[in-house]
Amino acid sequence: MICFGPVPSRRLGKSLGVNNIIAPKTCSYSCVYCQVGPTMKESIKRDIHFKPDVILDNVKHHISLLNKNNYPDYITLVSNGEPTLDIHLGETISLLKLTGFPVAVITNASLLTDDSVREHLSLADWVSLKIDAANKDVWKTINRPHKNLDFDRYIESILLFAHNFKGSLHTESMIIQGINDTDEHIPLLAGTVKKINPNIAYLSVPVRPPCETWVKPPDTKRLNIVWQTFTQNNITTELLTGFEGSDTGFTGNIYEDILNITAVHPLREDSMRSLLEKDNAEFQVVESLLKQKLIKSTTYKGKKYFIREYHIKS
Repeated sequence: MICFGPVPSRRLGKSLGVNNIIAPKTCSYSCVYCQVGPTMKESIKRDIHFKPDVILDNVKHHISLLNKNNYPDYITLVSNGEPTLDIHLGETISLLKLTGFPVAVITNASLLTDDSVREHLSLADWVSLKIDAANKDVWKTINRPHKNLDFDRYIESILLFAHNFKGSLHTESMIIQGINDTDEHIPLLAGTVKKINPNIAYLSVPVRPPCETWVKPPDTKRLNIVWQTFTQNNITTELLTGFEGSDTGFTGNIYEDILNITAVHPLREDSMRSLLEKDNAEFQVVESLLKQKLIKSTTYKGKKYFIREYHIKS
């Protein structure tokens, strides 16, 4: 399942998602808040996943099924894991740009220590770098990185990439109650982001079901303190705290749309019903997928979500 959407994005408008990592979830992190669930294959080794021309063909076909009014603002590499683990990332970005749509990459930035990763990522038009922590202890608590990753090298490589990148650079920090929102940590995090000098620093909170049930968003007062600290450091800062909306793209194949989207982007119930309505489909489609254990439902903050269910062979 390579392509999904477009889905409404709080950062990118209409985002046509590209999942360039073969399931199960393969990542250099196992973040406590990850919406996709726990990391099934922890790795820092770049490997072959989908061939770039296969990804391009899939994206072009997907776009051909869309109404022109639903064309994406960006084609976004946002995978079931960490997209820079794809050894062909650079070629994939170059080919996707041939569609005429700008290409975005959302990465946890942990592999920027690799020269080839920085080179490949520099081909994108828009990049978001994950920066949840300003010290090793908080980094290990929130992101649970691969044992061979080093925090200081991670920060140094982000600064190196940021200095040379010519596109639109952004950072995103997930703020978690009691972990990285403390009076001690907030100024350190703001100071680190200031050195990166992003176009926009996004502060997000868990709005979808997190990997670990104990993960909670900060209260409004605490989040405001974080925002104020960032802005007082002359960082252009935006909050990502709201629901993106239910205007989810569709191709006409409701089964594939649901499975592709839920693989990396949990669908809230109202978004699911909107998708069904667009495709003149009944809710029995969802019930069938649930019965087949292809998706599962979960409740978070009083809202029902549908998530792709993977079955890992032993």
